[in-house]
Amino acid sequence: MVTRREILWAAAGAAFAARAGSAQSRDRSNPPVIDTHQHLWDLQKFKLPWLAGAGELNRTFLTADYLKAAEGLNIRKAVYMEVAVTPEQREAEAQYVIDLCEQRNTPTVAAVIGGSPGSDGFREYILRFKGSPYVKGVRESLRAGAAKDEAFLKGLRLLGELDMTFDFQLGPDLLPEAAAVAAACPDTRFVLDHCGGADPRDFRRSAPQGRQDRRARWMASIELLAKRPNVICKISGLLESAAPDKVTADDIAPAVNHCLDCFGPDRVVFAGNWPVVNRGGSLRRWVTLLGEVMSDRTAELRRKLMHDNAARFYTLD
Repeated sequence: MVTRREILWAAAGAAFAARAGSAQSRDRSNPPVIDTHQHLWDLQKFKLPWLAGAGELNRTFLTADYLKAAEGLNIRKAVYMEVAVTPEQREAEAQYVIDLCEQRNTPTVAAVIGGSPGSDGFREYILRFKGSPYVKGVRESLRAGAAKDEAFLKGLRLLGELDMTFDFQLGPDLLPEAAAVAAACPDTRFVLDHCGGADPRDFRRSAPQGRQDRRARWMASIELLAKRPNVICKISGLLESAAPDKVTADDIAPAVNHCLDCFGPDRVVFAGNWPVVNRGGSLRRWVTLLGEVMSDRTAELRRKLMHDNAARFYTLD
C-alpha cells in the first residue's frame, strides 16, 4: 500500500526534476557534487574505540584535511556522518557538527548523528534536535532480529514522525533484515550505506565459487530491499571493502550498476566515506572510478546521483 508520505516524495521528486530543466540533461560536464557521507573526527575531543586497530586512520581528520582531499572534485556540500564515538559522547558529537554547520564557511551543511532507537532514552535524546535544520537523521549498526524488536521499531517510527532518516549500517547478510524493518516502518525514510556491503572481488570473472555464491545472495537481497519505496542507496564503500586489494572501474561496475538498476535513478546518492575510503585509495580515486563507470549513463542520471537526489532527500536547497 502506498502511503501519503510516499506520494508526497514522488511529487517532490517530479517537481525537482522539472525545475532542473532539459538544459541540465544535455550537460556533459562534470556535475556539482553533494557528498552524503563525510566523516570528521578530532581525537582531542572524542573517543573512537574502533580506531585502535585502524592503522593510518587512527589520527585526527578535520575540515582542512577534507578540503585538501576534495580539491578539484567540485564538491559543493557535504553531509556529516556519525563516527561511532562512545555513547556518552553522542550528544557532544551532535553539537560539535551543528556548530560546524552554523559556521557556513565549510562544505558541511547537515548531519546524520549517532543514536540507539531501541534504547529507553532515545525519545528524549532525539527530541532535542527536533526542528534542527542541520540534523537530518540517525545511524546505528543494524542487528539481527531488529525487525521483531518493537522498541527499536518504535524509535524508527518516531524518526519518521520527525521527518528524520535512519541509515542502515550492515553487512550483506542483514540486507533481508533491513527490508523487513523498512516494511514495518513505511513512513520512515531509510538509507542503505555503502551498497549494502558489496565486495568488488566477488564480481571478478576469476572469483572462486564461494565469492560467486556471496555475489548471488547480495544481488538478490539488494533486489528485495529496493522494492521498499522508502529506502535509498548510497553508492559508496567499494574501494575500502576490497582493501588491501586495488580495484578498477571494471571491478566496481557490476555492483554500482546493480544498485542503480534496482533502486532507479531517483533513489541513489553519491557518498565519499572519507577518510575511510583511504583504505582502498583516496576520495579522488573513488570519484574518478565512479565517473568511469557512469560515463555511458545519461547526464541527467549522473547529476541526480552526484547532486540532485541528495539535495532533495536532505532538503539542502
